[in-house]
Amino acid sequence: MVNKNSIGIVGLAVMGENLALNLASKGFHVAVYDRFEAVTENFIAAKAAGKPLCGYNNVVEFVGSLETPRKILLMIKAGEPVDNIIAQLMPLLASGDIVIDGGNSHYTDTQRRVELLEKNGLHFVGAGVSGGEIGALKGPSIMPGGSLAAWPALEKILMSIAAKADDGTPCCAWMGKGGAGHFVKMVHNGIEYGDMQLICETYHLMRDLLGMSANQMSSVFADWNKGDLSSYLIEITADILAYQDEDKHPLIDKILDVAGQKGTGRWTANAALDLGVPLSLISESVFARCLSSNRTLRLEAEKTLAGPQPDYQVDKTDLLKELGIALYAAKIISYAQGFALLQTASNTFNWDLNYARIAQIWRGGCIIRSAFLDKISTAYNHSNDLTSLLFDPYFKAQMATTHSSLRHVISTAVAAGIPLPSHSSGLNYYDGLRSANLPANLLQAQRDYFGAHMYERKDQPRGKWFHTNWTGEGGSTTSTTH
Repeated sequence: MVNKNSIGIVGLAVMGENLALNLASKGFHVAVYDRFEAVTENFIAAKAAGKPLCGYNNVVEFVGSLETPRKILLMIKAGEPVDNIIAQLMPLLASGDIVIDGGNSHYTDTQRRVELLEKNGLHFVGAGVSGGEIGALKGPSIMPGGSLAAWPALEKILMSIAAKADDGTPCCAWMGKGGAGHFVKMVHNGIEYGDMQLICETYHLMRDLLGMSANQMSSVFADWNKGDLSSYLIEITADILAYQDEDKHPLIDKILDVAGQKGTGRWTANAALDLGVPLSLISESVFARCLSSNRTLRLEAEKTLAGPQPDYQVDKTDLLKELGIALYAAKIISYAQGFALLQTASNTFNWDLNYARIAQIWRGGCIIRSAFLDKISTAYNHSNDLTSLLFDPYFKAQMATTHSSLRHVISTAVAAGIPLPSHSSGLNYYDGLRSANLPANLLQAQRDYFGAHMYERKDQPRGKWFHTNWTGEGGSTTSTTH
């Protein structure tokens, strides 16, 4: 009989209970606690029966059942509930004990909690966990960060329950200090938003412009899953489109077109704004969900707002051939933006993120897992300081051969009146990035005209600022440069 449990889990919703079962399957003795006694009791009596899992309805007994240093994994709703359980646990913990937050907490909250617990001699780890219900049970991608001193006690446990990539590498690695782990998970979710929206836009064109049936579309996605686009999301899209309801009709045609979200995509867009990173494609994917949610307005607009004729003619064979190429091009741009955000955050917060390793641990378990990530890992293995993923020789060559397809698909959709917000914003970013002479000179002149914000000149050194009395009625007093 084991006297102490290896690790404790607080929260037995879908992720918590499956991580508990995952841990038990790897030989760890697990203590579980949920604020609802019936939840704990039902779990222990059913799914946990016969496994090395012990349920507790009292926090004191739960903490007391753990070997030292105590390791407690929180799988509860982000925000105030995490702070509340930390407040309950702290008086019961001793120096060196570890609290791990495996939920989708905001990285600034994790940073604050790391500082709070470390001041009290404790360790706090914010661990991003991706993979959903099946991933939690069979192996997720895990992105821990926070108190580095906690990692030696956690490494064996987390590595053992993580997914394994095709080459056997565990999909888990230490991200960095503070809120690094949850930031990386947040960006993962933002990229996930972008991937899903790009696929949905492609589906929209297939359905409404090419007139393809769900089964026909399923076959195309299944074929794409054998090539460069091979990924979990492409795979499940093929499965979804092939799925029939009880009446033998495609279930997809009966699902309401109103998208939900839990906030991590919005957090990613907000972080990009805070850090000054152009994350346009991923941000558009968030706005697309927002627009979908206002279905009443869309139904009204469909009846009253003008657009192209619904019988717009297109070479369907040609367009279908271009769609997969365009999707791949947009995907490259999306990941370039996501990794640019990671780089800026790492430099800003001194996290020293390893981008090749991040790409590696996203190859298995998580929602954005794909063969494509091997290429990204290789790019950053060549240079962790790569200015942009788009500058890597492989991806630069890929964009050289795919951007024309992206342009063709977008122009066709625009002419037909079918929205491709994420594809379009991705191409705009790509074209903006490769433009040596953007119109921001006029913008700076406008700002100086109305607000005396000053401007730099092409014929003068950078950092030297000028102001013009544009109207002849202004003075020499200036505002800030930015």
